[in-house]
Amino acid sequence: MQDLPSPDSFRGIVHFVTAADSQSFTEAAERLGITKSAIGKSITQLEQRLGTQLFHRTTRKNSLTTEGEAYLASCLTALETLRDAERALHSKAIEPAGTVRIDVPAFFGRSILMPVLLQMAEHHPQLKLTITFNDQIIDPVDAGFDLAIRYGIVKDSTDLVAKRLNHQRLAICAAPEYLEKHGIPETLEALDSHRLIMAWRKGAPLSWLVKDINGRDIRFKPTPFHQISDGDAMVDACVAGAGIIQFPEPLLRPKIDRGQLIKILPELEPAPIELNIIWPRSRYLLPGVRFVIDELFSMAQSNAFD
Repeated sequence: MQDLPSPDSFRGIVHFVTAADSQSFTEAAERLGITKSAIGKSITQLEQRLGTQLFHRTTRKNSLTTEGEAYLASCLTALETLRDAERALHSKAIEPAGTVRIDVPAFFGRSILMPVLLQMAEHHPQLKLTITFNDQIIDPVDAGFDLAIRYGIVKDSTDLVAKRLNHQRLAICAAPEYLEKHGIPETLEALDSHRLIMAWRKGAPLSWLVKDINGRDIRFKPTPFHQISDGDAMVDACVAGAGIIQFPEPLLRPKIDRGQLIKILPELEPAPIELNIIWPRSRYLLPGVRFVIDELFSMAQSNAFD
């Protein structure tokens, strides 16, 4: 079993959080029913154990140092997790409860996943969601998320669990207005003379995945015309006739069905890419997190994301 914090460690955290909220050791002591000197001694011991000063102390009030503010944020997250665990035990884990922090790709999250998650929350009133929309590659462990959705191959690691929800085809599309004005490219080489809308990540455009004349999947790195960091904005620009995009087809299908976008160059379509759900590896998952994961897998098996 991993080494557990001592009772004094937990007591010091409670004293620290209360003092930070009160901005006064005297008020914190009154709220906790102990002496001011006991609060001061407890926080001093905590600072010595951490090797850093948590408070700026004055005769009028106490304010957090930069390190103290960062530590407070971590403590509040940990205490919220403990409260979620207690609520789950009180309800015997029948009702999903607590806060689940989810990070999702922007366009997929807003157009497909957001309605699904809100429906879960509607059916389970004690389930709370913190949802962020982000197209960047992240590490849920470092970023503080309970789970994340990402396209592409993601492998298990000592810190991370990755499970495939489904496979998704990549489609190259343009608006009818664009094709009428600029013509329809008929080869991979012809794309170089067109206005391509590329995803922009970390200071560079992302390449496309296409099939070459030998049937092999290759990375295509054309010169971009427009570079956009947000998936929603990329699709909006394409629908407006600004250029050509490559995107997971399920996300574009409503616009294809309405005639707003037209698929081109189907012979370049590569092998489908993976849509994965990832979460920090842990022996224990809070019931709310486990519920969301199980529900997403169930929906994927019913082809909800195809």
